[in-house]
Amino acid sequence: MIKNREYIPDDKMISLISNDYRILQVLSRFGIPLGFNEKTVREVCEDAGVDCNTFLTVVNFLNSDDLLTPDVSQLSISSLIHFLKQSHTYFLDFYLPSIRRKLLDGITLKESDVSFLIIKLFDEYLESIKEHMKEEEAHLFKQIETLPENGGDDDLLFPVYSRHHQEVGAKLRELKNIIIKYSPADSSANLLNAALYDIYRCEEELESHCKIEDRLLLPALRLS
Repeated sequence: MIKNREYIPDDKMISLISNDYRILQVLSRFGIPLGFNEKTVREVCEDAGVDCNTFLTVVNFLNSDDLLTPDVSQLSISSLIHFLKQSHTYFLDFYLPSIRRKLLDGITLKESDVSFLIIKLFDEYLESIKEHMKEEEAHLFKQIETLPENGGDDDLLFPVYSRHHQEVGAKLRELKNIIIKYSPADSSANLLNAALYDIYRCEEELESHCKIEDRLLLPALRLS
């Protein structure tokens, strides 16, 4: 059972994972390898060259009440940008393609029934996510990385991207509803259910990803 609590630098890293397996995804996106024995969070972060305050800010934010206002005063913007870029790589190069493969394995693709529509909608969703993340990296993140030099106005960076987060989520909900309501009778229940489960998990992870951008990155920029 996952227990909500605030983690500190002197906690052992293994305790974080044992308490909440979802932290494994945070580890990988910060580039922290497994095999840390009984080391503390501070020690593991130091070994991996990761800013400990930023790592714990992300972990505690994802593990907290959604109504709480996170403290971003000690956040490293460069570390957070690295984390977000690695998240993009995970979604685009691994998670979403693996879901597509499960969908293809779970249904018999025919243009005459809803199976074709399911793959078509998923591909449109995947393309939308890809376009959004590439746009963020090419423009939003690049602007942020040059803010100290240019003195840009961070308030102008986010509105378009925040709205797109909501639009992308709506497309995924439509896809889920079609799979649940109209999947062909000759589908593989186990494979299709596994794909649908991954879609739900992907939706949760993407929502968390968007919240980190909106509620950690933007406030940190305003303080910088």
